[in-house]
Amino acid sequence: MGLMQDCIQSLNACSMAATMCAGADMTEMDMAKCTAMCSNMADMADATMRMMMRPAGMDMDVMKAMLMACVTMGKACAAECRMHADMADHCRYCAMACEDMVMKCEAMMASMAD
Repeated sequence: MGLMQDCIQSLNACSMAATMCAGADMTEMDMAKCTAMCSNMADMADATMRMMMRPAGMDMDVMKAMLMACVTMGKACAAECRMHADMADHCRYCAMACEDMVMKCEAMMASMAD
């Protein structure tokens, strides 16, 4: 349960940071890709978090697929935000939140190993 709680908290933090980054990116020139990546990351993290909060209906194969999708999206979003991190704090915070979420999702998947 501790691992699940850590993962849920990290997914929530990632969703919030990505939403804030996407909002800030909308006001800047040439940030369309970052805006879209962050918006997608926020949606994915939020959906995965909500699924984890309903353990009675959890299907392990589906949850593993969602976690893997979050890891993949998190790595891509972090990489995009890292490219702007030196000039935009919101991108730096988003990248950090994505990286933490990736780590927590990977730990959660490892605990679910068959």
